[in-house]
Amino acid sequence: MTLRFAYNTNGVSNHRFEDALRLIADCGYDGVALTLDHHHFDPFAPDLERRAGALAGLLDRLGLDVVVETGARFLLDPRAKHEPTLVTPDAVGRERRLDFLRRAVDICATCRGEAVSFWGGVPQAGVDPTQSWEWLVEGVARLSDYAASRGVVAAVEAEPGMRVETVDDWLRLQHDVIALGAAPIKIALDVGHLLVTQERGAADAVRELAPVLGTVAVEDMKRGVHEHLPFGEGDLDMPSVLQALQDIGYRRLVCVELSRDAHRAHTMVPQALEWLRAHLPSQLEASP
Repeated sequence: MTLRFAYNTNGVSNHRFEDALRLIADCGYDGVALTLDHHHFDPFAPDLERRAGALAGLLDRLGLDVVVETGARFLLDPRAKHEPTLVTPDAVGRERRLDFLRRAVDICATCRGEAVSFWGGVPQAGVDPTQSWEWLVEGVARLSDYAASRGVVAAVEAEPGMRVETVDDWLRLQHDVIALGAAPIKIALDVGHLLVTQERGAADAVRELAPVLGTVAVEDMKRGVHEHLPFGEGDLDMPSVLQALQDIGYRRLVCVELSRDAHRAHTMVPQALEWLRAHLPSQLEASP
C-alpha cells in the first residue's frame, strides 16, 4: 500500500493561494491540508458557497484531495492569537468559534474533503477547569452532530498547552461527547506532539488509535520542544511512523505541517516529499 501525502498551506503562507496549490500539486503531493485564513480562502468573505464550489473545481483539476484545517492565528480576533475558542468564557465568543468551524465543515463538504481538523483552545487564567471542560464537550458535540449531518469527519487535535493536550485527554473527550448522545469524533493526530508531551511513542500511538484516526500530521520535533522542524532535524523516528501507517492500512492523507518554513516553501515543499518517499519502508528495504 502506498501512503498519500499532503502539504499544509500554513507552510506556503507567503504564496498567493492558487500559486500555493499549484506548487503543492506540481511537486507530486496527493492532497493539501488547507488552513482557512484571511489570505488563503477566507471563510468569512462574501459568497462562500460559490467560492467553495470554485475551490472544489480547482482541486479536482489539480488532482488534490483536501483536509480542512482551522488553526489560523488571528482570523477571529486580530489582537488575540487563536481566540475565541471553545473554552473561552464569553458565550458569544464560543459561538463565533462554532460558526467558524461550521463554515469549515461546509467547505469540506463542498470539496468532498477527508476531514475537518480543530482543537479545543487554551484555557484562560482563572477559569474553573470543570467549567471549561463542560463548554468544550458541549461545543464539540454540537459540531460533531453538524459535521455528521454534512457527511464530514470531525477530528479533534490534541495540542500541547491546550485543554485537550494529550491522547488521554482526547479519549476522555470522545467518551463524554458520545455520552451526550452526539455523533462520535475522530482524532487529528500530530505525531510530533507526542514528542512534546512524551506520553506515547509515535508509532505505538498510530497503531493504538488506528480505528479513530481522522487525519494525521507529520513533521520532525525535538523531544519536549513544540517547534515544527524539517524531517531529519529532530528526534522523531519518522520511518517507524510511516511503517506503522502502512501496517494499519492507513488510506487518508498524511499531512506535512511546516508552518515556520513558509519563507523557503519553494524548496521545502519538494524536499519534504522527497524525504518522505526516500524513507518509506519499501524504499529502505530496497537500499543496499
